[in-house]
Amino acid sequence: MVAADRTPPVSDAADGFLVAPLVVDLQEAGSVALRLVGGKALNLGKLLAAGFPVPSGFCLTTEAYELAAPGELAALAQQLDTAAARAVAHGTVQDGTAEARTVQSGTVQAGTAERASNLVGSSPVPPEVDAALRAAYAGLGAAPGDEPAVAVRSSATAEDLPFASFAGQQDSYLDIVGADAVIEAVRRCWASLWSERAVAYRSATGISHRDVGLAVVVQRVADAVTAGVLFTANPVTGTRTETVIDASPGPGQAVVSGAVNPDHFVLDTATAWVLHRTAGGPEHGRQPSLSDAQLSELTSLGDAVQRLFDAPQDVEWVIDASGTIWLTQSRPITTLYPLSDPPARESADAAADADGGTRVYLCGTLLQGLTRPITPLGLSVLGGMRQGPWKYVNPGLRMYVDLTSVVRSRLGRRYLLRFLPLADGRSAAVFPALLEDPRFRVIKNSRKFPAQAKRSGRAWQVRSTAVTASLGLILKLVPALIGAALRPEAELRRAKAYGKRLEAELALPEPATPFQRLDYAQNILDGTVDGLIQATLPGPSTGYIMLAVARRLLRGIAQPRELEAVLRGLPNNVTTEMDLELWELAVSIGADPAAREAFLAKRPDELAGIFRAGGLPAPAQSGVRSFLARYGHRAVAEIDLGMPRWSEQPDHILGMISNYLRVEDPEQAPDRQFARAAEHSEDRIHSLVERARARGRWRARLLELCLRRARELSGLRELPKFYIVMALAEMHRQLAAVGAELAATGSVASQDDVFFLDFDEIRVGLRGADLWGLVADRRRLYDVELRRRHIPRLLLSDGTDVEAAMMAKSPASDGLSGTPASAGTATGTVRVILDPVGAHLEPGEILVAPSTDPGWTPLFLTAGALVMEMGGVISHGAVVAREYGIPAVVGVPEATTRLRTGQTVTVDGSAGTVRQ
Repeated sequence: MVAADRTPPVSDAADGFLVAPLVVDLQEAGSVALRLVGGKALNLGKLLAAGFPVPSGFCLTTEAYELAAPGELAALAQQLDTAAARAVAHGTVQDGTAEARTVQSGTVQAGTAERASNLVGSSPVPPEVDAALRAAYAGLGAAPGDEPAVAVRSSATAEDLPFASFAGQQDSYLDIVGADAVIEAVRRCWASLWSERAVAYRSATGISHRDVGLAVVVQRVADAVTAGVLFTANPVTGTRTETVIDASPGPGQAVVSGAVNPDHFVLDTATAWVLHRTAGGPEHGRQPSLSDAQLSELTSLGDAVQRLFDAPQDVEWVIDASGTIWLTQSRPITTLYPLSDPPARESADAAADADGGTRVYLCGTLLQGLTRPITPLGLSVLGGMRQGPWKYVNPGLRMYVDLTSVVRSRLGRRYLLRFLPLADGRSAAVFPALLEDPRFRVIKNSRKFPAQAKRSGRAWQVRSTAVTASLGLILKLVPALIGAALRPEAELRRAKAYGKRLEAELALPEPATPFQRLDYAQNILDGTVDGLIQATLPGPSTGYIMLAVARRLLRGIAQPRELEAVLRGLPNNVTTEMDLELWELAVSIGADPAAREAFLAKRPDELAGIFRAGGLPAPAQSGVRSFLARYGHRAVAEIDLGMPRWSEQPDHILGMISNYLRVEDPEQAPDRQFARAAEHSEDRIHSLVERARARGRWRARLLELCLRRARELSGLRELPKFYIVMALAEMHRQLAAVGAELAATGSVASQDDVFFLDFDEIRVGLRGADLWGLVADRRRLYDVELRRRHIPRLLLSDGTDVEAAMMAKSPASDGLSGTPASAGTATGTVRVILDPVGAHLEPGEILVAPSTDPGWTPLFLTAGALVMEMGGVISHGAVVAREYGIPAVVGVPEATTRLRTGQTVTVDGSAGTVRQ
């Protein structure tokens, strides 16, 4: 290789920038900028510099690609970026999911990508690039004229990144011999940057097509006797203490491409003990492709690579005839769920952590119906609202409850075994196996306990204070509970009157400075939560207490599930009232021909723009304004302070109105369905009371009283959250104004960046600090988590997804089943919806969703049935489905991927099955 081609970049005195070389030795690539050598070459260079066994080679830099790229390519890249942005902004897809950017206008993407690929593949290689490439290839030979076999592999600047691996998206070529063949392989690698799959992947990860470049790695080929891949963390279960190795005789490309069924090994990383092995290949009885000694060496090598990069790695390797292991690639494992930061250890937990400190976390945001991440400021506020002795962690920008101490307690175990089936059936299904894990054995009190308590006096003081406060609050509520049972009408008036007082108290006097707004937003909940609980909790609590009493009175008379119908069509539910008011608004809009035509012809985002400009037909303009005046503080994922409220972005509400306008069958009208549900409830109460009368007149009277009170008061269960969201909306409004000030002064890029900071950081920003980098890092993580489809419901602190670990040990079932959540049977067409904003649901369609919160409920009024991946019988979606009288099955694993929009299924909400 020509020495000049191997030198690092040198300064160009004319403009002060570095002159980029065309070729860089692979040993030097680890210290060169990513934009010049791409992810693959950068990582290989770091491995070589650290002394790892990597075949020698060189990197043809992105400078060579830029010289070769035809001028027309920039316009095609711009077209692809524009198509991706339009697909998200105009609702062609659902933002916040992998589909949000990959399911574009397919013909535009495919056609433009094909033109770009052909353009690059047919363009001539510039003479200077040709010369540098030939010289570098010649330098790999053992002697002049030697033409070694090499691997020619793409190394894109958007590749092997911490958040996107781009595995297999660009092309690689093995056993290339001769300079002419190497040049042709390089040209084909360049063209593969514009293959349809690579373009789609970049769109899915939100990477601009204009910002990518391609370097090419050329390496000597190690003649592989055995090859494969190694994961320094278990990619299926997420366990960070396990190494997974797939291996097969011959070159590694077969394993990577899936062309062979490899031998599969799972090892404990610390000891290299083989925990599990599965023979691959069609040959029965053949020797494993790796010996135990080789498995141990690979495990140790992989662990060292992970330490070098300080992150779990996906490593490709080969073993040659001499038994030498060569590493041919290392990239981050991008699919692992993030670990939480190590929790602060309290001395009281010393016994629990004596075996290594593995913790058990339950995803609280999934229990709230949220699959999406929560903005950093939203997490901070939720953490401040928590009550009692619970500890929380926030891996993946989601709130997890630390259950470790509960799991180690006999009483705690009994509580969880009773509670989890109600809250989340899938968590309940795997929980018993978790209890058998010796790491989570019950810790009995010992003589050392008082000493531990003494050392952790502060922790016990905090917990004792929390328990005392909770008991005090319960005692305060007792008179209100009794009053609600005796005078339900007065309780209804009291709870609703509180809302009017709260709304008045939330108003911040104007004018206000940004610091005053910030202080107000930070302190707004301090004086709100306790008063809100005292004002709104007695009603629904009394309702459900009465239901429990009714259940006891009906023992031996009726099955517990027969009581489900009593809660259908509940009055006094603010979310139900909201949905029915939205239906009434749709009816009035439908009665106006101009308004109806506008809503049926335009997308929700277009309607929102017209509404903001005041241009909707009069009945629609005034009706939507009135609706938002009462409910505009609500939002999808509304417990996240950072989410825009409907008053800011009414697209979702306008889309729901469009859906309602498509209801043509009067019997499918939501108000009629709700009325039928209420009638069904009255019939069930009459039936149960008559059956109880056979056991005694007083039993029947008491039962009827309990059932009536349950119906009158249980619907108030939505009111506490409704008022909390009202407070959050005011916080959001004030913080948005603060964000506008930060953006105006240049501390952040945009107004909503404020929700990616905490309160102290916002104060620093108001004093003039530059927060762009901090926000950019957090937005990058947030965007990655928005695309995540699978969220562990039970997570261990070593990264293990408990459900995934169990499923890996047992064969998957062919059928779809979950937790029965709302009785009834419905057959209809599936509509998979990942985000309700802009969603379209035809009347009678089967709504299939990952999970739901109140922002989804307008869809329930026209759904034929509900199927959810998350949840249990008391989860929000299940409760609302029962109230609306639609069949529901929740906790169905992978429902949104195993069911497809357009297929016909039958949902049996009593059996908990979905039959195709």
